[in-house]
Amino acid sequence: MVPVEEREIRIRFNADTSATMQWSFKPQQREVTVVPGETALAFFTAKNPTNQPIIGISTYNVVPYDAGVYFNKIQCFCFEEQRLNPGEEVDMPVFFYIDPEFAEDPSMYKVRDITLSYTFFQARNTEQIESMDDE
Repeated sequence: MVPVEEREIRIRFNADTSATMQWSFKPQQREVTVVPGETALAFFTAKNPTNQPIIGISTYNVVPYDAGVYFNKIQCFCFEEQRLNPGEEVDMPVFFYIDPEFAEDPSMYKVRDITLSYTFFQARNTEQIESMDDE
């Protein structure tokens, strides 16, 4: 991959939780600036402030939607169950790049900002976790 140095893109990060998820979840940085073809690393922090273990799973989306085909995650915590014990806090990395072909796509010509947004959902309730621990 050859970085397209003359085409800077601001990647903004957003973090949400579903209405039933009790974790706190936030990006460690508000944004980073990258060029297509350059890898970047960002971190999100999740904390379980409760006195029960919670297993969560996240989904993500990219805005503008059409830019999503160029957004490539090398390493990501999305779609994998994450267990946080009571009071536990973890940093979760996202290693990514924007495909260099982004710079050649006429429909991406005016795109200067891309938002990567994650939402965490509770994957299992406390009873399910306790029965897993007993096995």
